[in-house]
Amino acid sequence: MGFAHNNVLHQNHFRKDWQTRVRTWFDQPGRKLRRRQARKEKAATLGVRPLTLLRPAVRAQTVRYNRKVREGRGFTHAELKEAGIGRKAARGVGIVVDHRRRNLSEEGKALNVERLKAYKTRLIVFPRNADKPKKGDSTGDELKVETSRLQVPLPSPYVHETPRKITEEEREFGAYRTLRDERANARHEGKRKARAAKKAEEDAAKKK
Repeated sequence: MGFAHNNVLHQNHFRKDWQTRVRTWFDQPGRKLRRRQARKEKAATLGVRPLTLLRPAVRAQTVRYNRKVREGRGFTHAELKEAGIGRKAARGVGIVVDHRRRNLSEEGKALNVERLKAYKTRLIVFPRNADKPKKGDSTGDELKVETSRLQVPLPSPYVHETPRKITEEEREFGAYRTLRDERANARHEGKRKARAAKKAEEDAAKKK
């Protein structure tokens, strides 16, 4: 029903019955208990397996955050190959593989290879049949070693240096000026090369 001309609008709200649509949360303590019991059951079914899968240590994106080291999606094929672990075998022992990731630095690759090797030394693969262990299964005293479900920790991103005195050369060094000069040199390198080539051609033409 519309209103014509400059009449006053009605302010009737016709009772929205909001009491019937109130969301209650009285089952919160019960849900908390169920979640806790589910975690216990899951841990019991996992046995001695690690609680989480092993992932690589990668640098966060962009210049602002690349000081931070975090867990990546998965290890590259090159990292697995250098650590001596097969692609299919890696998935079976709790190592995540990411075929899309690429190694952009030797330092990052070496870091993840060390991470894989550390995990490999701690790994105990229980054979399905104790009488007939397969290739790669742990045997003998390895099965009696005390197990730990803790994950291989991420490396510290900071390299701590011992305190020392600042040298005179470091005091006189202008970092800002050096960066400005290097950026300018990189920016004008093409023009300078073209100018030098043109001058060389002109000199050669004059000599003829």
